[in-house]
Amino acid sequence: MTTNGLHPDRLNITILGIGQMGLVCAGILSDLDRGRAWPSNSGGKAPRVTLWGHEPQQVEALAQTRRSPRLPGFTLAESVRVALKDRDALADADLIISAVPVQFSRGAWERLRPQVPRKASVLSVAKGIENGSLLRPLEIIAEVLGDDPDAAPRRTAALSGPTIAAELARCLPATMIAAGEDEAFRTLVQELFTTRWMRIYTTADVTGVELAGAMKNVIAIAAGILDGLQAGCNAKSALLARGLAEIARLGVAMGATSETFFGVAGAGDLATSCFSLEGRNRLCGEALGRGVRLDAYLAQSQHVVEGVATTRSVVDLARRHRVEMPITQAVSSVLFDQLDPIDAIGQLMTREPKAERVG
Repeated sequence: MTTNGLHPDRLNITILGIGQMGLVCAGILSDLDRGRAWPSNSGGKAPRVTLWGHEPQQVEALAQTRRSPRLPGFTLAESVRVALKDRDALADADLIISAVPVQFSRGAWERLRPQVPRKASVLSVAKGIENGSLLRPLEIIAEVLGDDPDAAPRRTAALSGPTIAAELARCLPATMIAAGEDEAFRTLVQELFTTRWMRIYTTADVTGVELAGAMKNVIAIAAGILDGLQAGCNAKSALLARGLAEIARLGVAMGATSETFFGVAGAGDLATSCFSLEGRNRLCGEALGRGVRLDAYLAQSQHVVEGVATTRSVVDLARRHRVEMPITQAVSSVLFDQLDPIDAIGQLMTREPKAERVG
């Protein structure tokens, strides 16, 4: 028997995606030394956690070794089940966590849709905006599932924030924010992910949190370009400030709350992505600043650089909502129009002087 999609004795959680964030989520949810009790509506017990991946060889290797080359030093707990077949992943799921890169999310959910229980709630930890449709992660999932509008709405939320996976895997102090319209569900997510080293905040601003998580990757590429050019801290700090202003402008135009962009999901995640030596978007930008071609860099990278595809989507959204985003446009020109990064900086620095406007 279930109550509001949740087992009263113990939660069954399935994580889609065996990349860095999927592995980190599995680690947090299987941690027995949390420093806090499990939520009462999970029976006060650790959830049953299942991992699903789309590539059979990688899934089998993870099931056998409990390790992944994508997250060196991390060992998957023996209590986490690795699903070797699609039908084994979702049959009893109360909560499905989507950790699939955004540009591949639609395909994964379409593949699994016949197995998705109607009772299952959904939590997205992905960051990006789909090319073409310009949909956010939770919007993609909702479109694919196409739930009956006359039925009770499926409970959904997004979990985001400054989260370099390698640091989370080492249990270094961190914060995230759970965004959802259903207060009880976002509180459940808060309780599930709270540990002695992880603090979770909540908000109802799903749009703002998902947009902030996506757009900061574009600015992180720009920050990396500055690093590759050795442009200095003054330039990088200015980039963060003006980049945040761009993010907030578009977010507010799309219905988000401005405060979201100056909190954990916005300024916090942006700073981490732009300064972390391990941030994949910053690393991509740094390579471009040193003269490496984009296609060559992406071909040798074992990680998806979400900010590249998201740049296309943000440019399209800015055009749709008539929002000026010069930094984003400059990144797009470097990525897709072969504009030299030095020329891109020159164009930004020689724009018409004006008063500062934030948001």
